Amino acid sequence: MADAAAARLVTTLAAPLDHARDAADAPRLLRWPDARPMSGSGQPAGLRRLLVQRGDTELVAVDPDSPGAATVRFPAPWPRDFGTCTVAPSGDLALFAGVHAVRAVDPAGAVRWEVGHGCWDGSCRTLHTTYEEYATDHRHLYADSGSAVFSADGTLVWAHIRGPVAASGPDPEALDEWLVIDAADGRVLGRADAETVAAGSDHVPHPDPTRMGLCVGEGQDGVPMLWGRWDGEQLSVERFCDDERILTDVSPSGDRFLTVTHYEETLGVHRVDDGSVLSELDTEHTIPRHPGADPDDQDADESLWDYECGFLDEATVIAGTSERDEEYGEPRHWLVSTAGAQMRVTAQITYPFPISGAPTALGDGTWYTVSAAGDALHVWSR
Repeated sequence: MADAAAARLVTTLAAPLDHARDAADAPRLLRWPDARPMSGSGQPAGLRRLLVQRGDTELVAVDPDSPGAATVRFPAPWPRDFGTCTVAPSGDLALFAGVHAVRAVDPAGAVRWEVGHGCWDGSCRTLHTTYEEYATDHRHLYADSGSAVFSADGTLVWAHIRGPVAASGPDPEALDEWLVIDAADGRVLGRADAETVAAGSDHVPHPDPTRMGLCVGEGQDGVPMLWGRWDGEQLSVERFCDDERILTDVSPSGDRFLTVTHYEETLGVHRVDDGSVLSELDTEHTIPRHPGADPDDQDADESLWDYECGFLDEATVIAGTSERDEEYGEPRHWLVSTAGAQMRVTAQITYPFPISGAPTALGDGTWYTVSAAGDALHVWSR
């Protein structure tokens, strides 16, 4: 039986949008390693954080570490069901990765730049120029999607898009492409054929702005994991883990990354340089049955890791089994040591009040959970 580790509430952040959950996504804390050198412990010298939330008509951001900071509002170019979004570390530019384009928008709603691309609706071969062209077509509401993020220093945008880029002309056979874009003016600096057919994707930023991880969901066909490096002239791409593992986080030092297997049974810590597995941890014989499970329910013997897990610090991962646990009662979160040749659970986290969902690690020894109503975000430490 794992030891218990008490969580301490650091702060509670109210969701910036006062909307019902069906009118806004849950709030998130975006974070980037500070540009200053690493401390002697291998931890970032500081983190830049922004609390963000997407509503139907706007994306909002607020600096949670600056008391009294004004909420910055970015008018959205299309409804929230049509793609993903993020905000630059500087807090003055929003990025919307939509069905037909990646668009950068300032708080006044002005388009700073846009990169058009092929339509994410698999049956559509039109190179759209506006959202209005497909706004009433229900097929586009269920289109596949890519993603885009800013690099750790905010100078680059990494974008996973459906080919082709509009300036290249139509190519019905084009696969997904991975782009490196100048965040200041939208110039496509580098590109590579991702050799994927995405239903969706997620970027996992590296502390080095010239490196990036990308995890692509292809449904039952697998989860390709790509690692990109931009040398200032060319984008080079490597493919790791045989399309069987989901990339979830990068360690604060940038030396290692964390994965969960497609079917959620195994955590893995890998070397960033070549993707090799350094250590693994299965839930079998590791995570006990949920105490709220019926003793006769044999399915309760099997626990599964959540897809959302990450590094609290260089030597500790926080991982939940909440998706499966919620069938039986309270979700459970676990501290996992990555020191040595084998990962091991060191403690189950206990909370002073009921929590919901999976934990999101912030890389500085803290993590957050989102309230069940989606109206608050709780930041915790050990």
